[in-house]
Amino acid sequence: PKQIHEIKDFLLTARRKDARSVKIKRSKDVVKFKVRCSKYLYTLCVFDSEKADKLKQSLPP
Repeated sequence: PKQIHEIKDFLLTARRKDARSVKIKRSKDVVKFKVRCSKYLYTLCVFDSEKADKLKQSLPP
């Protein structure tokens, strides 16, 4: 697995052709977005819940 630190990079990865699914894991203090691509599972950790909600809105269906 690989960790992505920038939201823009994560959105580009989520829109790739080989991206199959995005899973959202919420815990008490962090929201993790996990996108499955053909080679790696990419993870973005967001500590701000408002940013996480905005990111969820901007993900492709």
